[in-house]
Amino acid sequence: MMRSKLFVPAIRPELFEKATKSGADAVCFDLEDSVAPARKVEARDHLQSYLRERQSIDQPLLLVRTNPVTSADFEQDVDCAVWKSISAIVLPKVESAEDVRASADIIAKFERSRNLPAPLGILPTIESPRGLRFAAEIALSSPRVLGLQIGFADLLEPLGVAQSNVAARNQIRLTLRLAAAEAHLDCYDSAYANFKDISGYEDELRASRSLGFVGASCIHPSQIPIANRVFVATSEELVSAARILEAAAQAAQKGVAVTSIDGAMIDAPFIRRARKLLGKKDY
Repeated sequence: MMRSKLFVPAIRPELFEKATKSGADAVCFDLEDSVAPARKVEARDHLQSYLRERQSIDQPLLLVRTNPVTSADFEQDVDCAVWKSISAIVLPKVESAEDVRASADIIAKFERSRNLPAPLGILPTIESPRGLRFAAEIALSSPRVLGLQIGFADLLEPLGVAQSNVAARNQIRLTLRLAAAEAHLDCYDSAYANFKDISGYEDELRASRSLGFVGASCIHPSQIPIANRVFVATSEELVSAARILEAAAQAAQKGVAVTSIDGAMIDAPFIRRARKLLGKKDY
C-alpha cells in the first residue's frame, strides 16, 4: 500500500536522491507530462544512470511513469525503467485491457534481457471516459496490475466539468473503486495541483479515503505528511476493529455468525474490514 507517492520529473536528477529521503511511501520518476518532448532522451539518460546504480529494492518503493503505451516513446521509456530497483511502471492514459497486456509484453522483453528475478507491477492510470468505462476489464487484465489510479485533470477537462466539482470527483472515485473491487485491488487518488492549498488537499484525501481509496499522488514534499496521516488508521478505528474481531471470535465459538456491539450489528463485511485494518488473516 502506498499512502503517498511523490512525483519527481526525470529531467531533474538533482532531486532523485532527495526524493527518496522525503518520507513518501513511494517515489515516481516521471518521463511523461513533466518532461518536454525535446528533452525525453536527456531525461531517460539521467534516470537510467540513477536506476542502474541503485541495485536494492527498499523503502521507499521506486516507480517510473512512462509515456502511454501507444506513444513512440514507450519502448524506450521501458528500456530506461526496467531495473532491479524498480517495483512498478505507472502506465498513463490506459483505455483498455489490451493497453495493459501490450505494455506487459514489452516490459517482459526487457525483464528477460536483464534477468530480473520478479516481474514488475503495473499501475494503470484512468484518465478518460473510455478508460473509466473499461476500468473493471483493465483491473482484471493482468496479474501485474497492482491497483487503479485516477487522473482527474485529463479526465475532466474535455468534459467541461470543473476540476473543483466535488460531486463529479466523488462519483468518479466510487466508479473506479467498484471496478477495482472486482479484481480485489486498491485505488489511488489523483494529484492535487495547488500544493499551497493544504486544507483543500486534506479535504480531497479524506473524501477519497471515505470511498475506499488507500493513497494519493503528491507533487510537492509538503503534501507527503498529509497523505501519510490521512491514509493511516486512527487509534479509534484500530480499537473499534479489535473490538469487532473479539466479538466475532466469541460469536464463532458459540456457532453464531452475526453479533452486535453497542447496539450495532456485526456481520461478515464488518469482520472483513476489521481484519484488513489490523492486517489479520483470521480472528
